[in-house]
Amino acid sequence: MSAPRWLSPAEQRAWRTHLALHKLLMHRLDRELQEHALSLNDYEILVNLSESPSRRMRMSDLADATIQSRSRLSHQISRMEAKGLVVREDCRDDRRGTFAVLTDKGWETIQRVAPDHVASVREHFVDRLTDDQLRELEAAFAPIVEHLKKLR
Repeated sequence: MSAPRWLSPAEQRAWRTHLALHKLLMHRLDRELQEHALSLNDYEILVNLSESPSRRMRMSDLADATIQSRSRLSHQISRMEAKGLVVREDCRDDRRGTFAVLTDKGWETIQRVAPDHVASVREHFVDRLTDDQLRELEAAFAPIVEHLKKLR
């Protein structure tokens, strides 16, 4: 076994800054969504469904899109069903398949909450960076995202 390649001080600072940013930003965005009785997970599901044809997605595709296990997503959808935001429908083409479908209340909710959420994303992230920094950030993170998607 070879010796580990420890992080240099600069690599360690970059890694820890990334971790702190991610944790602090997700905490802030989640907290602000709670004012609308939503979690960040709820919001992400509502966005995915609102952007899908007929405002519906197969549960397996929704789990992949939100990077959740099927079991975790099923529990999340159950909580959202209780709030009237989504319903499940059987897939006629595949007896094992189930759709998550955005309800009218879910659609109204995403339309009402999205402007506040986007304002929060701007305030806490986008507006803190220049256009050049945003492009550099995207260029730096895109290859990592692609690498990790291949491992799924």
